[in-house]
Amino acid sequence: MTHVLWQGNWIIRTRMVTGLVLFTYVFFHFINLGLALFSPAAVEAMQSARQIITRSVLGGVILYSALILHAGLALWQLTRRRSWRMTWNEAVQLGLGLLIPLQLLRHITYTRYAHELHNVNDEMGFILVLMWNSPSIWWQALLLLAVWIHGCMGLHYWLRLTRWWRRTQTSMIGLAVFIPTFALAGALSEGRRIYDLFVEGSQRAALMASYNWPDQPTFVSLRENENLWIGLFLALLVLTGTAVLLQKALRKRRAVRITYVNGPVVSAEKGLTLLEMSRASGVPHTSLCGGKGRCTTCRVFIEDGLDALHPPSDAEARSLAAVRASSTMRLACQIRPTAPLTVCRMFRPDGRTTRAHASQGQERRLAILFLDIRGFTSRTEGQLPYDVVFLLNRFFDAIVPAITGAGGHVDKYLGDGLLAVFDAPSPARSARAALNAAAAIGTALRTFNARLEEEESPPVRIGIGLHLGDLVQGEIGSADHAPRTIIGDSVNAASRLEAETKALGVELLVSAAVLDAAGFTAPESALQSFQLRGVAEPVSAIATLRAEDLFDLLTAQHEQHHNQHA
Repeated sequence: MTHVLWQGNWIIRTRMVTGLVLFTYVFFHFINLGLALFSPAAVEAMQSARQIITRSVLGGVILYSALILHAGLALWQLTRRRSWRMTWNEAVQLGLGLLIPLQLLRHITYTRYAHELHNVNDEMGFILVLMWNSPSIWWQALLLLAVWIHGCMGLHYWLRLTRWWRRTQTSMIGLAVFIPTFALAGALSEGRRIYDLFVEGSQRAALMASYNWPDQPTFVSLRENENLWIGLFLALLVLTGTAVLLQKALRKRRAVRITYVNGPVVSAEKGLTLLEMSRASGVPHTSLCGGKGRCTTCRVFIEDGLDALHPPSDAEARSLAAVRASSTMRLACQIRPTAPLTVCRMFRPDGRTTRAHASQGQERRLAILFLDIRGFTSRTEGQLPYDVVFLLNRFFDAIVPAITGAGGHVDKYLGDGLLAVFDAPSPARSARAALNAAAAIGTALRTFNARLEEEESPPVRIGIGLHLGDLVQGEIGSADHAPRTIIGDSVNAASRLEAETKALGVELLVSAAVLDAAGFTAPESALQSFQLRGVAEPVSAIATLRAEDLFDLLTAQHEQHHNQHA
């Protein structure tokens, strides 16, 4: 198992490195094309500069090794796939990856190959004249888009979990759209210009001489080589497909029998996890975290065959311990059956109850606001219950619109406090909405306290904790009475931050996770670290004396941080 994991990691890293090499080459190639919008001289100058690197011995070895390794490892991984079930995005990236060589081999034939063997000057004008006024120009435009989309998807899958990528994703999408558009516009502009010169005829002879235009026998030779290389690639695809079918047949002979209590009996390929076996066989199997071993909703009782399973890994053991699972319970996403197994799924997504599948929970990364009134018990001591309820309702009427107006909603009222969540498409938007709500609550509180002062009543003091993290949204309760709510360690962290505001004498504590997601950078000196009860890791947060001054404080500290690093 360790050897398989190491081999898989080596392949993934190699494909990542080679993909980055190819993506870098493509990026500068596209910029080169786009420069035609400014002048032909700019195109030629950049092409000459690029070729100093790409046509050197070292540059050529790196570039073509990356191309061969990237394509070869992709085909190798195809032969090793256990299941062909994939998301739509994965299918698109795979399809584009298989189509690219069919056009790329043609492009290489008439550029690098023609230059090395027939001394053709393969500058941009030569290629554009060669393709212009024929279907080749459109095929090459499609190649340009296919390569770019394939590369951008790979880059996104690699970086999507990093914090900086999430912050800059909107800008990156804009750049990803601009680059191929810029390149296509430049190619069309230069192609029209250079082809018009050929049609007009006065400069045709000089241009053909400068390009060392191939004669008819040379074109025949180039076409033969093009067909040979494409034929070899198609043969590799056929061999890959044959290897896939052979391995599938062999694995089928070594299939393992899985019996689901209150479900079907299936034969599945060895080597897959039980969750993958369920999905490949069309057996409904809940897994809210997607098979990462975090949510434990895929867990099963092992009715028969437990002794044949490998022991739980440390991560699986921790997850099972967290839900106090019995010794006969395992996570379907972590076990790989090699012998017949009888299992009972803990959660049934197939309609046994009246709940929808979504009611079992959805993992999200959102901002949470926890608010509490300071000293409320002593303030209302001796008052009639009606007066207490009246004061609370007046208070909530005053501050809740600040939450809903920012895009949040109150998840639950907690006597003299509340828990609000900011349900947004991205953590960044959720964090910004939470910050806006906190500042607006501060303003609403000042107005509310002014009215209390006019009535000669003491002001209301509050504490607010703002945090952002992973949580689960789901319907919790009996089947007929299950309000939608949120649970998770992030909710506890927001509550504990709110409690810390009392000791500090401030209205608001905002965690660094919220600030980072919203795009604010606070200096380290402004952040305080809190070891919160029930929260494993320390939480860094910034304190604000008055919530309504939040953005003034953040702006000042952002400028201070900028000046420190200027």
